This record gives sequence, structure tokens and C-alpha cells, in this order.
Amino acid sequence: MTAAPILPERHEWTVDDLGDLPRDLPYELINGRLIVPSPTAVHQELCVELLLALRVNCPPDHLVSIDLSMRVDRRNEPRPDVVVIRRKHAGQSPVPVEDALLAVEVVSPTSTFRDMYDKAKVYAHAGVRSYWVVDPIQERIALTEYALGANREYEQVSNTEDLFVTEKPWKVSVDLPALTARRNDLLAPEGE
Repeated sequence: MTAAPILPERHEWTVDDLGDLPRDLPYELINGRLIVPSPTAVHQELCVELLLALRVNCPPDHLVSIDLSMRVDRRNEPRPDVVVIRRKHAGQSPVPVEDALLAVEVVSPTSTFRDMYDKAKVYAHAGVRSYWVVDPIQERIALTEYALGANREYEQVSNTEDLFVTEKPWKVSVDLPALTARRNDLLAPEGE
């Protein structure tokens, strides 16, 4: 049996410290705080569905990916649940945030504030043009779309629990009632 790795103790982390972590440890660095996520299967299922919706009309010079590190600055290296990048970065990690067209976060009970506020500020400051927050915690799954404003802050474009349709980064449709039904089916006790 292999012993679990012991992480170095730090109150404040920077990207320079990330080399001290085990290579296979999934992490995020948000405002100097190290986060080691542990998503549920339902969370990951929603991420895959969003990836598939985005891939339908994805132009050949772009790529939709899940859980990809983006280098922002010394105190921030987030891993959006879904991200749209330029295809030329397909073999890189972390990818330069300047080439991200869209970052998507699927909220979990332990990430609501971080996804709605902390990451939104990090992505906006870094210049990510579009940001979606998908909230599966409510009775009906909701998607909020934000666009980067002139002052490098996000402005809400839409919020819906129905069919979400947008033209940015290209034509995308997300059937939120179908995602809600899928989530409910996955969480239903067996035999129901």
C-alpha cells in the first residue's frame, strides 16, 4: 500500500509552489488558495453534456475541453469545468488564459461562492470573453451567461432554466430541462 502524499503547508500559494505537488494531483490555485476538487459523477456528467453541446458547432481552430489548467498570474491557475481554447494549445498544460474564449463552471455545494465571485473576477481580469455558471443545486438547473464588459468586469447577458441559446462563442444550444431530468434520474434511488 502506498502512503498518501503529504502536501507542503503554506498559507499562500503561488504558481512557483505548484512544482512541489504530486504530478497527478488535480488542483486549482485561486487567489493564492490551493483547492483540490473532488467532483461527483453527476457534476462530471453535466460537464460532459456541456462539452458535447459546445462541440456541435465548434470551428476547427478551436477546442472544447474539460478540467484544463489555465495560467493566469502568480496567484491563479484555475481549472474551469469546461473551457474553449485555441486548438494550437491542444498539447499544453497549463494553457495561456489569453486564448480562452469561454470558461464554464458547474457549481457544487462547496464551490458556489468561489464559482460565482472569486473565479468570475479572476477570469474577467484575465480577459476571458464569456463565462457561464451552471447551477445544478436548485430544483431546476439554471445557466447564467456573462460577457466581458469594457471595464473588465462581467455583465450578465442571460439567466434561464429553459432552452439556453447563444451566439457566443458560436451558436450553442443547451437543453436545461433535459439536463435537469438527467440529473434527477441519476440521483433517484435505484428501482424508482
